[in-house]
Amino acid sequence: MPTASLASLTHWVFDMDGTLTLGVHDFPAIRRELEIPDGADILHHLETLPTAERDAKHAWLLEHERELALRSTAAAGAVELVQALCERGCRLGILTRNAKELAHITLEAIGLDGCFAPDEVLGRNEAPPKPHPGGLDHFIHRWRVEPSAVVMVGDSPMDLECGRAAGARTILVNVAENRWPNLTDWHHRDCRRLLAQL
Repeated sequence: MPTASLASLTHWVFDMDGTLTLGVHDFPAIRRELEIPDGADILHHLETLPTAERDAKHAWLLEHERELALRSTAAAGAVELVQALCERGCRLGILTRNAKELAHITLEAIGLDGCFAPDEVLGRNEAPPKPHPGGLDHFIHRWRVEPSAVVMVGDSPMDLECGRAAGARTILVNVAENRWPNLTDWHHRDCRRLLAQL
């Protein structure tokens, strides 16, 4: 994708866990608790189960993630970055594989609930889970901009793949080494360093 100035970008979509917050999910432990094979995508696996079992395991996952959300801690520079973008009048969205209600709890816990409108937060029930681009497509159409005017910020290849599939720009944060250069337009070790480039 053609190079653009980070400072010129005005439409930002953020992943939540591990991007705006310190990542605390123990996914191997969650898989063990829910009897999901090692390495399997948790959300996709749950959708293959019989209805009663799927619903029970989704309920357990929701309560487990609620406890984590209430104890959320902001990632380095995340609050300052989002507040700076908010003050500039940028359009901001959240696209998370977590539940929307828990995303709002997390945003409140880290002091960013005032920067994201309630309907600019999409969880796993409002959009297909990343790396599917449906959530980003929603923002692109809602904001009436070209895909390349939107930047997806995340800490995992799923975030980057989602961005690429939607035609958006991508920023990888909170990862020391960029192992996915073909999916990444910019890489910063944390949000503080990203903010410094703005």
